[in-house]
Amino acid sequence: MADYMIRATAAGETVRAFAITAKESVEEARKRHNTSPVVTAGLGRLLCGAAMMSMMEKEEQDLLTVQVIGDGPMKGMTVTANPAGILKGFANVTDVDVPPKYKGKLDVGTAVGKGILRVMRDVGAAEPYVGTVALVSGEIAEDLTYYFAQSEQTPSAVGLGVLVDTDCTVINAGGFIIQLMPDVSDEVLSALEKNIQAIKSVTEMLAEGMTPEDMLAELLDGMEMSVLERREVAYTCDCSRQRVIRSLVALNEKDLQELIDDGKPVEVRCEFCNERYEFTSEELAELKSRSEA
Repeated sequence: MADYMIRATAAGETVRAFAITAKESVEEARKRHNTSPVVTAGLGRLLCGAAMMSMMEKEEQDLLTVQVIGDGPMKGMTVTANPAGILKGFANVTDVDVPPKYKGKLDVGTAVGKGILRVMRDVGAAEPYVGTVALVSGEIAEDLTYYFAQSEQTPSAVGLGVLVDTDCTVINAGGFIIQLMPDVSDEVLSALEKNIQAIKSVTEMLAEGMTPEDMLAELLDGMEMSVLERREVAYTCDCSRQRVIRSLVALNEKDLQELIDDGKPVEVRCEFCNERYEFTSEELAELKSRSEA
């Protein structure tokens, strides 16, 4: 099943909901960065959460960046997503190995540690909107739930899951976000609480073959649900040699000259996709002369 996410409303538009399946995108991230299982789980959860949050943006050119900065061995993660379903991200340390919480449960919280979650929304204004909250658990879903409540004053339920196989590949990945609008009734709230308590984990639902539509149908059981939008999702990086050239040309003259004088090839690596771009000292000298012309 191709990766995709949906946006829906229910209970007379007093509830809005999002769900995603993103196995291929998370597996692509794992392969790009050669992540250990616990890092794959943490980065995959953040990718799924950011993807759904990007559907809340109004314009396709809007860019959402979500950062987790922690004092655990992973150190942190950065993910970007846009409303077109384009995702990319990286973990600061990719080969973390911590004991599982219990059999079959990777301990993402310990790998992340204590710290902050930061959400940056670039909507074309002079300065991006930035919201920052303390991490609740480092498990990502709980942290995003807390972010919505504290920074956006929107009561939310967030579920995220990534199941990793014994060979480190991704079996499934996905999640949901349920948000309450100000005029939601007590009856709807009670029904939602009951449904959320009764559902299985995200990875269990996906393992049973449930689609994003199926997950939301269970979460919103007893309410009239309307799926408003469906978007494909893909892990894609927009880096290129030309972009790297622009970055090199933007260096101050002294720094660029030092690279040229060193006489050794310079390798520039994209943090988001691990693509590497190499430039000889002769190529750097040519870039410098062109920038001065």
